[in-house]
Amino acid sequence: MVFPDIDVFRNFATVKSETLMNAIASTLHHFGNGFLPFAFSSLNREEESFSVTNKFAHATGARLQARHLNVYINGAHILKDINVEIPRNKITCIIGPSGCGKSTLLRTFNRLNDNIEGLRMTGEVTFDGDNILKAGSSRLSELRRNIGLVPQRPCPLPMSIYDNVAYGCRIHGIHNRHQQNKIVRHYLRAVGLWDEVKDRLSSPASRLSGGQQQRLCLARSLAVEPTYLLADESTSALDPISSHKIEELFTELKVNNSIVMVTHTLSQALRIADHVIFMYMGKVVEEGDAEQVFRHPKNELTRKYLNGAFS
Repeated sequence: MVFPDIDVFRNFATVKSETLMNAIASTLHHFGNGFLPFAFSSLNREEESFSVTNKFAHATGARLQARHLNVYINGAHILKDINVEIPRNKITCIIGPSGCGKSTLLRTFNRLNDNIEGLRMTGEVTFDGDNILKAGSSRLSELRRNIGLVPQRPCPLPMSIYDNVAYGCRIHGIHNRHQQNKIVRHYLRAVGLWDEVKDRLSSPASRLSGGQQQRLCLARSLAVEPTYLLADESTSALDPISSHKIEELFTELKVNNSIVMVTHTLSQALRIADHVIFMYMGKVVEEGDAEQVFRHPKNELTRKYLNGAFS
């Protein structure tokens, strides 16, 4: 996939803050790379109460599914007749060996593969009843407000720790500093980062460690509360304690959100998955309730993968 190089934004260091944010917003929105999922909903917490308007709140109960989905890149058949439905208010883990198409499927759910040269897609991916494969640019903007993605590689924006989380609030019209403070504090706490950065919120996000940067990116994504959160191995750069905090957060989020997570860590899928999709060589081999798939797999390939016969 071709992404705009986040490093190019560092050339804007001397530009006024508002101009810089507008440049970043324009570029990320144009490329639709999933760095910022755009959606707001009402947030009601005992610890901190704040409300953010979500003009797309109707999509909360929307269904996300693929029917006879095929993805080709330069003639290579990457995804082959995929038929899946993502359960609502559950954690769905996509597992399988490297190169089987997990990330490609994940990014197809909100058309983040569009910039790949030689891409061709057939079949359907429907969200809220609409086939997003046929959606125009205006519909894609709405789609990406409701389906966000946390990429595998940390991608903090070239601004302060505070502004990385507050960024989405500002471009959606929340300029009240007190309200921004609550949102930033809440989500930095949610990802277990607050105590580590609360005394240096104005420091550049680039100074954080890799694991801290990933948690910051997750906080930034969660701060705009997408209906669906796509996570592409989002804990792969974290230590076990931080990973556990993120897993607990995902478990909490599924009360109001649906999470789709690509993971190579079977123990992680065992801990948090409600639903499992097992892929091999571009196909969905088996899917279903996590306990059923892990304890009583129906397909021999699934059984071999879970037993470590191949990876």
